[in-house]
Amino acid sequence: MKRQMLANRPGAVRFSALLFAGLVVSSFLPHHTAFALSELKQIPGQAKEEDKDAPEVEEPDDVGPMQIPMPDPLVNKPAGDVKDDSAEDPVPATPVEVLSDVSKIPQAVARMRELIVEAAASGDIERLRPLLGKGPTQTQVGENGTDPVEVLKGLSGDPDGIEILAILLDVLSTGFVLVDKGTPEEMYVWPYFTEKSLSSLTAPEKVDLLRLVTAGDFIGMEEGGNYNFYRVGITPDGQWKFFIAGD
Repeated sequence: MKRQMLANRPGAVRFSALLFAGLVVSSFLPHHTAFALSELKQIPGQAKEEDKDAPEVEEPDDVGPMQIPMPDPLVNKPAGDVKDDSAEDPVPATPVEVLSDVSKIPQAVARMRELIVEAAASGDIERLRPLLGKGPTQTQVGENGTDPVEVLKGLSGDPDGIEILAILLDVLSTGFVLVDKGTPEEMYVWPYFTEKSLSSLTAPEKVDLLRLVTAGDFIGMEEGGNYNFYRVGITPDGQWKFFIAGD
């Protein structure tokens, strides 16, 4: 028996050595495994050691819900298409000054008007001839070069020209206006409706107009936007410039 125990002693020694080595190695394994798990997984609510001393960042209290920006327009208008609210409104037209006192106009103008009225009131259209002029200074009543008296007779509803004389008297009995003041085209024009918007006429002014035209004519003028019946023009030096109808 003693011989057998001695024969087995080296094996026992080797086993003891291996067992001791295993114990030594296993003593290190638990600590290494715990360190690795602490690095890979953090317990909820537990801060890391290195974060304990970090300053806390306060979030602002007035932070509202996240705003989603509006999309850009599909079509960008050019800058010139954008209405400028600062642009000034158009300047209104200057009011028309209606004149009625012939004593306050140049004497030459008042004298020519008086002569025309006297000739028309006579009922003899030939009395207009010396007032209508000749050549370059001939009063415009139709095409140049034609006999103005004959033209006026042709415009009248009767062969003697009585109707056109009556129209001439009615036109010169209305108020009048001074147009193109301070220019070579300065002129006194009858009736004043030639320079006024028909939509701006007062009730008395409409009465004045209906002394010259019918209600149907007036409606047609409103549709066209302006007065288109007969008118008379006399220059400041007393020249009878025209007696025509139209716009």
